[in-house]
Amino acid sequence: MPPLSDVRPIGIYDSGAGGLSTLRDIRHALPDEPLVYVADSAHLPYGEKSQEFLERRALAIADYFVSRHARAIAVACNTATAAAIGTIRAHHPDLVVVGIEPAIKPAAQLSRTGVIGVFATHGTLASPRFAALAQRAASGARVVLRPCPDWVLLVENGQLDDDAARAAVDSAATALLDAGADVLVLGCTHFPFLLPMLRQRVGPDFPIIEPGPALARQLAYRLRTEAPALVAPAGYAGGCELLTSGDASRLGEQAMQLLQWDLPAERLPATWR
Repeated sequence: MPPLSDVRPIGIYDSGAGGLSTLRDIRHALPDEPLVYVADSAHLPYGEKSQEFLERRALAIADYFVSRHARAIAVACNTATAAAIGTIRAHHPDLVVVGIEPAIKPAAQLSRTGVIGVFATHGTLASPRFAALAQRAASGARVVLRPCPDWVLLVENGQLDDDAARAAVDSAATALLDAGADVLVLGCTHFPFLLPMLRQRVGPDFPIIEPGPALARQLAYRLRTEAPALVAPAGYAGGCELLTSGDASRLGEQAMQLLQWDLPAERLPATWR
């Protein structure tokens, strides 16, 4: 067990507020750990950005976490994971680095029709990493894809239950249901915040797999097996910091709306914006 003064934080980042869903899952899995969340909101949305840009932002944010002596980084963004997690690992081989990937394998195991529906951004769906994952994890199943870049902006704007959100969710869900999907995968960390709206369309018992819980379990496992000496002691209550490359007051408002967490947010230091 490390001295309390030596407990190092876990860094978590996303293009914006969507990764707050993963932050919540990590807090549930690791209640004692100090967490530092960065929303790269000045560069939202990631789904339309180039590979080079996403790698550059990943390294800048990873360098910020290293400056904070982080011992682990969670990439709470499917698009950034697909584009840049390998780059982060190559530059920081001493850190535990985990990322978000669409839950194709568990969806294939749940499906009775052999048709899996995936909601995601263009960036995730077009990535070689996603193509390889779908081929490897869903052998024998048909994966039906639905790009939903508008869902990201709905969540960022706080439109979780208005007519625009209902129309966007209903249209996307209908397309996948009409294609025969009997399991739906949320392939973006923004999308769990639209789950209540999606449930209104598909019903309370329809299988829908969220992205964050699997990452949180993997992070907890790797910390406890690869760096047990650095795990925070029980009851440490490490707290949570919110930072953004964009509007700090807006991120604080989003944390309250999306998580009901009353946390102040700060601007990411200029070096890493």
